[in-house]
Amino acid sequence: MSIESCLHSYLRESRESETLLINQLSLSLGAEQTVYKFGFGQSPFPVPQHIVSAMAGSAHRKEYMAVQGDPCLREAICEFHAKHEQRQWQSDDVIVGTGSKILIYCVMAAFLQADVLLPGPSWVSYAPQAELAGHDVHWIPTGFDKNWKITAADIEYTCKHLDPHKPKIMVLNYPSNPTGQTYSAEELQTLVSTLRKYNILVIADEIYSFLTFGDAEAHLEDAYPEGVITSSGLSKWCGAGGWRLGYLHVPANLCELKKRIIGVASETYSSAVAPVQIAAVEAYRQFTHAQDFIRIQKQALQHAAHIVTSKLQESGVKVHMSNGGFYLFPNFEPFTAALQRKGIRTSTQLAEVLLREIGVALLPGTAFGMAPESLSLRLAYVDFDGQAVLDGVSDDIVFEKLEAGVTALANWLKKLPRPIPQPETLLSM
Repeated sequence: MSIESCLHSYLRESRESETLLINQLSLSLGAEQTVYKFGFGQSPFPVPQHIVSAMAGSAHRKEYMAVQGDPCLREAICEFHAKHEQRQWQSDDVIVGTGSKILIYCVMAAFLQADVLLPGPSWVSYAPQAELAGHDVHWIPTGFDKNWKITAADIEYTCKHLDPHKPKIMVLNYPSNPTGQTYSAEELQTLVSTLRKYNILVIADEIYSFLTFGDAEAHLEDAYPEGVITSSGLSKWCGAGGWRLGYLHVPANLCELKKRIIGVASETYSSAVAPVQIAAVEAYRQFTHAQDFIRIQKQALQHAAHIVTSKLQESGVKVHMSNGGFYLFPNFEPFTAALQRKGIRTSTQLAEVLLREIGVALLPGTAFGMAPESLSLRLAYVDFDGQAVLDGVSDDIVFEKLEAGVTALANWLKKLPRPIPQPETLLSM
């Protein structure tokens, strides 16, 4: 028996992240045809130069830093959140890691077993991470008519069927990837009594929080401080996704859990890269510069979301305007019959056809926990030049490709096969 056949039946079920896959596919196809890159949610904005310079100047720093993160950086993070959001965090309650993604996994891996509750839809990696940690995943369905948000009743319905003695972890991302929707302070408050009833630990993934449009962002931690771990990082507001710098705030009452998270971190990634941590200190300490940078991004992203939302709604697609971040979650249910006549019955088939026929790269709803027949796709409205925005280039030029992509999609929908008219039935006299 070969080593391949010996090992094969014992391999863990896993797959590459669909967001990373669509990015690679879009890059490869881009050499052959025009591809509208609506599939991968990477910030279009460059990392500010003073932060780049801080990392370049620290390139010689090669030491392992503390597993929990550089003390100066943890202090700068707390000061930044105090100024931006009036939060009173203590640096000892912050854990810095190589991106918020691995830190969320470290929280899950700190438990021997747990029930992980996820709104459907949720970001692509939450469920696989829970499964890798050996936990059971329970989807909480939402829906277009509910703006893709969960309610206390939804949580109650799911939890009443679960083992009351088993730990429960919910991951709640707002503004949401993939839907672009967020929660008001009032909506979050309505969840708290049910969260407390079932002692649910919530990982509040606020990686897009600084890019919330309109009113100030709301935080579940304000209403449920003892049960919320907040996750954030540099990747979205600072345009530094590939730098892999994220952090958690763990409330002081969960000090034993914090120790276990740090323990998992020490046995996996060890510590975030030294030059990146030093540059991140600069990012969080230059508050006025960060405020201005965030304001410009929010204006551009909101305008991009409006362009795409308007065109899709005019075309008959069901879609909500985004509340922040990079995403929309259009639902093509009104075109079900026409799509079926073209042989398209699932969101995966729809995404494949759109990429092949018109070069529009989108992600299927199944990647986010939706049923195959849901016909929902995630659209990232970031296919524009963020540097051009910062340079003051006119909107007509900056968003030209974004408009071309959504126009190509609208025109494709117009050409879908229509029902064959049936002859009128003659009524007998």
